Parts: sequence; structure tokens; C-alpha cells
Amino acid sequence: MKKLNVEDAIGETICHDVTAMREGFKGPLFKRGHVIREEDIPLLLDVGKRTIFVWEEHAGEIHEEDAALRMAAMAQVDQAHYTEPSEGKVQLIADARGMFRVDTELLSKINRIGDITITALPDHYPVEKGMRLVSMRIVPLVTKEEQIIEAEALCRDRKLFDLRPYRPMKVGAVITGYEIYSGRIKDRFEPVIRAKMKNYPSDIIGVTICDDELDMIVDAAQTYIDKGVDLLFFTGGMSVDPDDLTPAAIRRLGADIVTHGVPSQPGNMTLIAYRDDVAIMGIPGAAVHLPVTIFDVLLPQLFTGDRLIRDDLLNLAEGGLCQLCDLCHFPNCTFGRY
Repeated sequence: MKKLNVEDAIGETICHDVTAMREGFKGPLFKRGHVIREEDIPLLLDVGKRTIFVWEEHAGEIHEEDAALRMAAMAQVDQAHYTEPSEGKVQLIADARGMFRVDTELLSKINRIGDITITALPDHYPVEKGMRLVSMRIVPLVTKEEQIIEAEALCRDRKLFDLRPYRPMKVGAVITGYEIYSGRIKDRFEPVIRAKMKNYPSDIIGVTICDDELDMIVDAAQTYIDKGVDLLFFTGGMSVDPDDLTPAAIRRLGADIVTHGVPSQPGNMTLIAYRDDVAIMGIPGAAVHLPVTIFDVLLPQLFTGDRLIRDDLLNLAEGGLCQLCDLCHFPNCTFGRY
């Protein structure tokens, strides 16, 4: 790569995209590989380019676009694709809805290599088809190839990024509470559950309201398990009050409880358990009163089929405090990072 005055560069090959910025537009004026013509000189001067870098190959160096393509190749993701290089960058675009995963330790190691910059959405982020997930580039126009080789070696045995698509799931719900079962008050959980399930590939096979009787709750839950549910919700009776029977019913069901209580608000009293491959979630009352709780944070992972483990739930602490904004922007906010 060599630097020339633009007037002396006619017939030379531009080795990087030349960016133009004007009202309502920012993008490449000329793409890498463009051969400079005499009529290009005024256009280059108009965007402040009195000098320009043209290609002059040196052993051991790699151009920004070639580096970006190499980085994309080392971090391939199913259900997503990389764009062609533009202005030195490649971007990863989601081809499906799902939960985005990041090996944050590996990402940090790669970004500590000289000249490399890779930026991404947070780990566990719920994504829609067409969303940008990752952008990659090197800082200079060229870098030492050995730095790209070092990054490639780090990714050889570890997956830097992943997109876990949502799976179709059969869903059942057991709503508990004498006051609801007796008809004294109207249940408000079922509409909340049905509304949230519309965002996922779910088939709600039933909702059962139970009295505060342990055997009735267990029998209702077992019925749904026998019907092949993948995901079973419990509502009501999730506090530590001795009269609240739902956690005891889940234990009686033979489920392994991952945790009862998470370091996140709203939704502290959430319960997560598994009965073989059936995911079980005890939903506290905050889900009825607030638009977003830990219920919403954990649903994406539940619908990927990836098991929640205790460390996942403990990691909710940082970023686990909802700001209860007047206008909710979840998940584009600080709440629910883990």
C-alpha cells in the first residue's frame, strides 16, 4: 500500500472503500478495486481526499476486506449469514428467530489481539430474523496476517457465536389459588401466559385452575406431563408463606429444582425445575402486574430447549434490576443480561 496525491493516482487501484458523507447519506463513493480515472479527481477532492492509498502488496500483510472475510470464516453461524465487505466491515445477519449466544471470554481474547475489532449483541439476546448480530473489521487498512492467524487459532476448537433457533413446544399451565378456584376473583394469569406464548412457536394444550390442595395440583401437572408437554408453567403460591403449596407440589411431582428464587427484580420468587426433559417454571405474581419480568428474560432460552443451569440464573444479578420505565423498551435495555 502506498500513499499518493490524488492527481498522481490516475490509473492506480484504490485499496479501500472511499466513504462519502452528505446530508441523508453515508456510504462508499468508490469501492476497493476501483481504478482511478481523471474524472474521479474532483469527486475525491469534494470529500476531502487530497491523498489516497493505492495497492502495493507486501509479504505478510493482509488488506482490511480480506481480513474481515477471514474473521467471518472463523466464526460461522448456522441460521445466519455474513454480508459482503463494505468499508472494511462484514456483518452477521440473523436468518431465523432465536437466542444469540456469545463466548464472551473468547471474544475478549480476540479483541485483545492487535488491530482486530469484533462487536456483537449481548449473550442470550433474543433476536428476530434480519437483525444485525455482529460486525467485524480491523482498524487500519492493512494489518499483519499473523494477527488474523492468531484469531483463527483461538476459534479452531471453540464456537465464538451461535444462534439457537426457537423450537416448537407444547405448553401446559397450572394456576393455583383458592380465591381463583372458588370463583371469588377472576384469574389474570392465563391471559398473560397466552399473550406471551404468541411470541413463540407454542401450542398451549391446556390451562387448569386448582384449589390450594397439594394432590390436586400434582395430579393436574402430571396430566400435562402425560400429554407430552415440553414446558409447564405454575402460577400462584410461589412465596415462602407456609400456605403456598406450589413449590411443594413441584417437588412431589419428582422434578429437580434448579432454583427457587433468582437475583432479579421483578420476579425474585421465580422457580426453575426439570422433570426429565420437561422444563418447569413457577411464575411469581409480578408477571400479572408488570409488562416485563424475569419471565420474559428466560422464555427465549426455554424455547431453544437449552437447559437453564444454576450459574445462568445466578448471572442474572448483574443487569437483573429492571428500571420500571414508563415506556418499556425491553429487550433493548439493561434488564435481563446474563
